[in-house]
Amino acid sequence: MEPNHRKWIAELIGTFALVFVGTGAIVVNDLSGGVITHTGVALAFGLIIMVMIYAVGDTSGAHFNPAVTIGFYLARALPAREIAPYIGAQVGGALLASALLRFLFADHATLGATLPNGGIGPSFVLEVILTFFLMFVILAVAIATKDKAQVAALAIGATVCLAAIFGGPISGASMNPARTLGPAIASGTFTALWIYLAAPVVGAGLAVGACRSVRGPGCCDAGASQ
Repeated sequence: MEPNHRKWIAELIGTFALVFVGTGAIVVNDLSGGVITHTGVALAFGLIIMVMIYAVGDTSGAHFNPAVTIGFYLARALPAREIAPYIGAQVGGALLASALLRFLFADHATLGATLPNGGIGPSFVLEVILTFFLMFVILAVAIATKDKAQVAALAIGATVCLAAIFGGPISGASMNPARTLGPAIASGTFTALWIYLAAPVVGAGLAVGACRSVRGPGCCDAGASQ
């Protein structure tokens, strides 16, 4: 098997785990009358990201997110030819996870779909800002400062958890088009889907510019061979 194939399989598995555990926690919380709690759901998202980065980060870079993949491309850390396979694997993993959740919990209406509970405008802005923070942290620990690579999983997982605690009640704190597409398609819930496809990409792009502004020109180019 070619190394590129291993990257794509790693992305599929990692995104499957993210969506299955993260949105699965939402579903179980709903069905159990709130046993997991909002904070518990946020922890589930953060912890699954952390452990999957440890598991496959050295294989694929552990994007698990089309917005992060596009951010890596803009940061010159991923060649253009890798964008479509990465995103295809991520969306495929998300769809598989949501299909399994639909099989397991057929009576749940949304399967953890992200919805703009705080309104269209605030939700869009929140998704941009939260993804900005996420991508900024990813660039800082995974590309711009190689000596911090050993703490990348912890820092990125903590960022996801904090974003979910803070932004979850308003926008759903998706920060990830694949995480949104999976349950949206499996449940037929397409309310304001454009927010969760567009805002994370905007946020990731802004983070690349901010990283270069803080660390200087070429700071993000170190991962170009990845």
